[in-house]
Amino acid sequence: MRQLEMLVLKGSHFEIGRQMGEARREQVAHSIENAHHLLQEAYDQLQLSWTGAINQSRKYLPFAEERFRQYVDEMRGIAEGANVSFDDIVVLNAMEAVTVDALHLTKCTSLAVNQRRTANGHVLVAHNEDWVPEDEDDLAIIHVTTDDEPPMLAMTYGGLLPNIGFNAYGIAQCCDSVYPTDSRIGIPRIVASRAVLAAQTPGEAIRRTLVPHRAAGYNHLLADANGELYSVEVSARKFALLYGEDGSMVHTNHFLTWEMQQVESEPDELVATRVRYHRAWRLLHETEQHTLETLKAIQRDHVNYPDSICNHDDTALDPLDREKTITALIMDLTELKMYATWGNPCENEYQEFSLNA
Repeated sequence: MRQLEMLVLKGSHFEIGRQMGEARREQVAHSIENAHHLLQEAYDQLQLSWTGAINQSRKYLPFAEERFRQYVDEMRGIAEGANVSFDDIVVLNAMEAVTVDALHLTKCTSLAVNQRRTANGHVLVAHNEDWVPEDEDDLAIIHVTTDDEPPMLAMTYGGLLPNIGFNAYGIAQCCDSVYPTDSRIGIPRIVASRAVLAAQTPGEAIRRTLVPHRAAGYNHLLADANGELYSVEVSARKFALLYGEDGSMVHTNHFLTWEMQQVESEPDELVATRVRYHRAWRLLHETEQHTLETLKAIQRDHVNYPDSICNHDDTALDPLDREKTITALIMDLTELKMYATWGNPCENEYQEFSLNA
């Protein structure tokens, strides 16, 4: 069994980035190499070279620096620690924007249940992270304590800022890509979602997903240790809020609200995400009292394979469409613990990590 590494990072935002880059130098370089190959393979479709991607990503940087300089400092630290170009790290963290969402990855699945729906009264949040298979080797769990924000436990890979995890206030976030038509130059969505992990209340977390001058947005599935469950569907200019009224929440990669469906790009192409959403919703509601094991079973589900909740790589697909489940996470916000696989959950065991360790 491969063992996921947990990095313990402490200090200023620049310093935690530098520590991550230094400890994961090989993985950061590998993720940059993977991104180079992806753009090369997709050049006929995107007409975008690496130099062009650098030039495009620089347009987003001033917006990030004005509002969230601390996270730009983290990127600068990653670059210094890994001994790579800062420009390359910026491209990685703005890739969705510079490719104009041509990376049409539509297979992440997020779900949550609060105290009403768990056998032991805990709040549980689960997420299957589906991404390009080549980045799976660069996964890490990071335990972060900065000078000015609550400690957090999160997942990341390569040179990306973390945005899926939870903090010491019991605020958790899962991000699902969505595809609005109103994207613009502004704060990259991964930077805005990184900021959510510093929130101390559900309201603050929601406000951070809606930061002014954002370039676009995700669906942000948010939960807190009190059992508050939200999905915030976000684009550059619009948003809609869903609340877990029955003690549960499910979201995939299409908009659920009428307001956001009005700005959804090519909804007729988003079939697999709809099938996956209904499958996850049904499985979640077939069990009244959930446990870690019942959520793991949902994360391993193969209905509509290979475009299933547990998603598997199809090498016949266009490079821009290839993806797989590179990790499955379950976060226990009551105990501040995370359970994570390295790779598909149907083939790999869950490891336990604790924020209090």
